[in-house]
Amino acid sequence: MRAMPTKLLDTVRGRRDAPSGHDAPTTPPPWAADAPSQEDHRIVDLERRRDQLATRVAELQWDLGGLVYEMAVRDRIAVDVLVQRAATLQEADAELSEVERILHTEQTGTAGACGTCGAPHSSGAVFCWQCGQPLLAQVPSHAIGS
Repeated sequence: MRAMPTKLLDTVRGRRDAPSGHDAPTTPPPWAADAPSQEDHRIVDLERRRDQLATRVAELQWDLGGLVYEMAVRDRIAVDVLVQRAATLQEADAELSEVERILHTEQTGTAGACGTCGAPHSSGAVFCWQCGQPLLAQVPSHAIGS
């Protein structure tokens, strides 16, 4: 990998005419206030991953259906091959479901659901807003640290 020229590197870092070897200025560049936060980047990455997984799941479903059709037409069903392909599809589908769950949590601000009534709650909530039941389990003091 080639090293980036110092002047170009300084420009990328926000130091237009700074000589090489000096530290970056302590004040943020003017565009930093408008820059998306790290949380926004994380959500974008999750959305990108969700789209990739959705495409992969659709392709795996298509391939599995085509494989079953071809085997049926030839009257040679190889169950072990089908099970292997179905397992691959199931893994991708499970990952897609988890990414969608995380995205939903991030976008709605919910952290879970009440075990009693099923109402969603935010992170840090101690009691359910709907039924009033505690959301945190009580653990006996003798069980902690044992």
